[in-house]
Amino acid sequence: MFPINKMLNFSAHQKIRTVAFVLLFIYLCLLFYVTLFAWNYGASLGPEGPGGRNFNLTPFRSIYRISVFSQDIMDPIIILLGNVMLFVPFGFLLPFMFKHVQKVMIKAVFICCVSSLFIEVCQFLFTYRVSNVDDVILNTFGGLIGVSIFVIIRTIKKRVVIFYKK
Repeated sequence: MFPINKMLNFSAHQKIRTVAFVLLFIYLCLLFYVTLFAWNYGASLGPEGPGGRNFNLTPFRSIYRISVFSQDIMDPIIILLGNVMLFVPFGFLLPFMFKHVQKVMIKAVFICCVSSLFIEVCQFLFTYRVSNVDDVILNTFGGLIGVSIFVIIRTIKKRVVIFYKK
C-alpha cells in the first residue's frame, strides 16, 4: 500500500505529473475502446458487404469526399472534427510524461502520429472498420493542437508572476 505521507511530500510538479499520468492512462483506455471496440459508425460497405475490410491510402481523399458529398453539415463536423478532437487530450497530456521538455512538440506529435497509425492498422487487421490515412492526418493534427495548448499554457505560466501573502 502506498503511504499517504509520501504522497503529501510530493512536490507540486510530481503531483501534477501523477495526475496527468492517471488521466493519460484513463484517456488511452477510452481511446482504444472507442476506436477498436465501440460502435461501428465508419463501417465499410464495400464489395464484401457490411463490415467488409476496407482502407484508404490516398491522403485527403476521404476528407474531400466527406466535405463535398455529405448530405448535411453535421456529417463532416462529426467525422472530421471528431477525429481531430479525439487526439487533442493525448497531445495535451503526453508532454507531462517527459522529464525534459526539449523538443516536446516533435516528440509528442510523433507519438500521436504513430499511435494513430497503430490504431488504423489494428482497425484493418482486427475489426471491420475503414482504415484511413486521413484519420492519421486528422488525429496527428489534433495531437499537435493539444501539444500547442500545453506549450502555450507552460509559456504563460512561466511569464506570469502571482503575488500572494504567506
